[in-house]
Amino acid sequence: MRQTIALLFLFAASASAAQAGAAPFTIRESGAGYMTLQDAVSAIGGGQGTIVIAPGRYRQCAVQEAGRVTYAAAQPGTAILDGVACQGKAALVLDGASATVEGLIFQNIRVEDGNGAGIRLQKGDLTVRESMFRNSESGILSHDDSGATIRIDRSTFSGLGRCDRGLDCAHSIYIGDYGNLIVERSRFERGMGGHYVKTRAARIEVTDSSFDDTAGHATNYMIDLSNGATGTIARNIFVQGKDKENYSAFIMVAAEGARHSSRGLAISGNDASIAPGIDRSTAFVAEMEAADVNIGPNRLGPRIQKFQQR
Repeated sequence: MRQTIALLFLFAASASAAQAGAAPFTIRESGAGYMTLQDAVSAIGGGQGTIVIAPGRYRQCAVQEAGRVTYAAAQPGTAILDGVACQGKAALVLDGASATVEGLIFQNIRVEDGNGAGIRLQKGDLTVRESMFRNSESGILSHDDSGATIRIDRSTFSGLGRCDRGLDCAHSIYIGDYGNLIVERSRFERGMGGHYVKTRAARIEVTDSSFDDTAGHATNYMIDLSNGATGTIARNIFVQGKDKENYSAFIMVAAEGARHSSRGLAISGNDASIAPGIDRSTAFVAEMEAADVNIGPNRLGPRIQKFQQR
């Protein structure tokens, strides 16, 4: 209780300071403060720096055109980027060498083409830690960069995705043809359409995470390896809900062609079930093109077939 009261006091004090003209965006290395996130990003330019974001709700967005920038909440979970997208894309549009996001909340991002995201990654490496993406069309959406890595750790994706209005679907995470996608110790829940993780990356690791689809709406696969991938899917918990657009599999491999080899893809130590009161059958792993996928021991609930070749 004391911790909660202290956090509320800190949040209120910060809001008051911002109203009094204090700069909420500070570059850690120089101590310089800025009133807008874009001004702080532009000040780093092609260099390297950390932007510390004071507690508050900000109707702002930013475009990073170069450099290596870390976006860090002063206290995790207290800095919110709410409802504003740059370039009709995302709260953060990243086109630099690399970016790191720590402790931020992204919410209510919607754009004309239906792909409003917390983060739109154009190129470069991305690390996301202890962050939350909620109630938007997409959480993280990327272009292609076959030499780069995306790492997501201890983050939550909730109330994301859509498949309506005759537009291409949006997903909780949609990663293009990247070199590596690593998702660990993260939570996916309450999807609103599309897939929870859709990726075209050549190599993936999805470990120690949870996929709770019990409150999902018109959702599809938990993990869609659209063009195949090698790597590991291990020690995750999957629960498939009732309201599905496609309930035929939990994990789909090469649904849109085997651009990447899936030979040796290891899927083991996972726990998959269908939510209580739902009477249907499905496959844990389905594959569109033959590959030597290594499906080890997994705990599968009733009416879940281990593997299905399609």
